[in-house]
Amino acid sequence: MMRPTRRQFLSAAGTVASTGAMCATPWRVLAQTGVRPAPNMPKPSFIETNGIRMGIYDEGAGFPVVFCHGFPELAYSWRHQVKAFSEAGYRAIAPDQRGYGLTDRPKEISDYTVKTLCDDMVGLLDALGLRRAVFCGHDWGGGVVWMMPRYYPERTAGVIGVNTPTSHPDHPGTRNPNIVQTPRYYVATFQPPGVADAALAKDVRETFHMILRTGGFWDADEFANLPEDSLERRVDLLGMLEAGDFTGKLIMTESELAYFIDTFETTGFTGGLNWYRAAVQIGPGSDDVDNWDIEAPCLYIGAENDVILPPNSGDHIGNFVSNFERYTVEGCGHWTQQEKPDEFNRVAIAWLKDKFGGLKA
Repeated sequence: MMRPTRRQFLSAAGTVASTGAMCATPWRVLAQTGVRPAPNMPKPSFIETNGIRMGIYDEGAGFPVVFCHGFPELAYSWRHQVKAFSEAGYRAIAPDQRGYGLTDRPKEISDYTVKTLCDDMVGLLDALGLRRAVFCGHDWGGGVVWMMPRYYPERTAGVIGVNTPTSHPDHPGTRNPNIVQTPRYYVATFQPPGVADAALAKDVRETFHMILRTGGFWDADEFANLPEDSLERRVDLLGMLEAGDFTGKLIMTESELAYFIDTFETTGFTGGLNWYRAAVQIGPGSDDVDNWDIEAPCLYIGAENDVILPPNSGDHIGNFVSNFERYTVEGCGHWTQQEKPDEFNRVAIAWLKDKFGGLKA
């Protein structure tokens, strides 16, 4: 049977959920030793949420915007947004999410369902004394933020989905036809415990030099012209990592990259990989969702050259989001808020001012 694509997992922020999610208990949480705070970010603080200890970066005093990162990223992925949004009059809150960075890393796959990840965000609001917030998410973080108005509409003022679309039982969306599905598709190779964990951690610098790039494999037009039997067209990330010789260029400076490398050398990749494992092994479900339509204002920011999550994967969202706007960043690949931060900030802040300029949390 054909395995679902990663875009399907993420776009099914409308479909991926779980019942009976388990909260982490102290003996199932690994100590966060040796992880240093991110540079050029506010001093981190720590909260208790949904049974875990979470590190957050919090700056500003206006209407709250919670930034949710993807894989393999960190709150530091929003370093260009935290200062800009706070200076624009918003309270910018960026957590290291469950399994990452300064935040606890439960051991069980069942601790990483989308419902559990949304519960983390509700606990964050409770810990900070906030009634609601706008949730902005990229990549797997997008999977979380699109589910917030389904699970917790009263806590979700609005959604900004970055690259990641969402779907609906009646509007499942589409996939990139240029991706050649094989058992070596990276979501499949991420499933066996310990395998991808070890491969990605073998040389963390090399891993991030492969992943955090723009152009080359990460450019939609170049990707479509590669041979169908290539590692790239099959999105065999572990095979690509072993082969080396990466095309394109890094999206950040070596000094910025150093923080990702240092952090993941300490934490490993298992926490983030468990998000994929929970999505596949526990599976999608809808028992906890009463209404898949979204009434909160939503903005979808796509990227022209994203291979995994192309902007046309958001074409159907307006069918079930009544207050919906979209924007495509041209000449940009998958890591939008880091590749084109000025354009991203301009578009997202303008939308926030239009929708939430005079509101209080």
